[in-house]
Amino acid sequence: MTKNTKDVVNEVFETVESLWDEEVEFLQKLGRYPSTLGNETAIQEYIATFLQNDLRLEVEEMIPDPKQLGAHPGFSTPEWSYKGRPVVVGKYEAPGEKDGKSIILQGHIDVVSPEPMTKWSHDPWGSSIVGNKMYGRGIADMKSGVVAMIYALKAVREAGIILSNDVIIKTVIEEECTGNGALAAIEAGYRADAALIPEPLGQKGLIGQVGVIWVRIKVTGLGAHTERAEQSINAIVKSYIMVQALLDYEEAINSKENHPIFADHPHPLNVNIGKIHSGDWPSTVPSECIIEARVGFNPGIDPQDVKEELKTFLLAEAKKDPWLMENLPEITFYGFHAGGFVIDPDQEIFQILGEAHEITENKKLEFSTFTATTDARFYNLYYDIPSTCYGPTGGNLHAPDEWVDLESVKRVTKTYAAFLLKWCKYKE
Repeated sequence: MTKNTKDVVNEVFETVESLWDEEVEFLQKLGRYPSTLGNETAIQEYIATFLQNDLRLEVEEMIPDPKQLGAHPGFSTPEWSYKGRPVVVGKYEAPGEKDGKSIILQGHIDVVSPEPMTKWSHDPWGSSIVGNKMYGRGIADMKSGVVAMIYALKAVREAGIILSNDVIIKTVIEEECTGNGALAAIEAGYRADAALIPEPLGQKGLIGQVGVIWVRIKVTGLGAHTERAEQSINAIVKSYIMVQALLDYEEAINSKENHPIFADHPHPLNVNIGKIHSGDWPSTVPSECIIEARVGFNPGIDPQDVKEELKTFLLAEAKKDPWLMENLPEITFYGFHAGGFVIDPDQEIFQILGEAHEITENKKLEFSTFTATTDARFYNLYYDIPSTCYGPTGGNLHAPDEWVDLESVKRVTKTYAAFLLKWCKYKE
């Protein structure tokens, strides 16, 4: 007897429940890998083995090649090697005649530093569970989403359901600094009719995000022993001018009319002064100070145009100071070269996601915007592949005691499973 869709969904949901303890254990395992920039190899090898052996997927590991990617408009310039740092792709190839549509499920496994670790109440690499929360660096952003998308497909397969179209699972590196991992996998040919990324947005569909660039400002002083400090130029003190210039730039760009997608957001464009380094001895006047910052900008603007505007602004401010006018700061860019995007929610991916969301959440899908960047930009800006983010609920992202709500992880797993059944369809 042919089962109706409701019965199939219920069977898959029951399978999610039966696999739940295993899914939580898998998340704890991923959380215990300190997969910061340059340290992603071990977790990627573990995931590759899991996808191949447990989910029986065709698995490929690839190393991003800056030479091959360098001409792409979405490529971000790195300052580090990709040696031994793979992107992992697992493919479920639907057997026989295809129906429905194909989908990419993509998550990043790179995480930011947990420092200062003294500020944590829980071991950032311990995956501690307290009540219904799991704590750890990257647990919310976004290993919980990675686990949810993997176990959504696993539940479908464990329930004996044969999907009618392909599912591509990607775990990528460098979402937190370049996005080159995602770009490499797309350029390798792993494309589909749409893409879902389970970023921790609290079960809302992403419809727009800002663009992001990184800037480095090197301020030169005139070093000396402190006994001659009055005859020297302290690079740290002179760097205050550039710090203030960044804050003034932030005020200037936010004083303009907001992009329509951020109409209800009071301050969508953030300039974050993330790093300052100078000096190596208390009794030495420092000769150099380096400031690194992240700058947000509206969708529809070329990142290169923002770089040129920002550089012009900073140099103009520097020239107001007699010393800096003669010793102009060195301004360079690396890392994020990421355009923003807006996606129309009136299309099929949101319709199907909304239907799946209503099954698990018992309410209509809400939409959100993001004043940061995600890898969804690549699909939407360059490949005409509609992409959105939808993931669990968490908190303290990029901060001490990052956590994810485990119940939300389970619900997202179910939503993704229901989405697969509706989007890819299945064989009766």
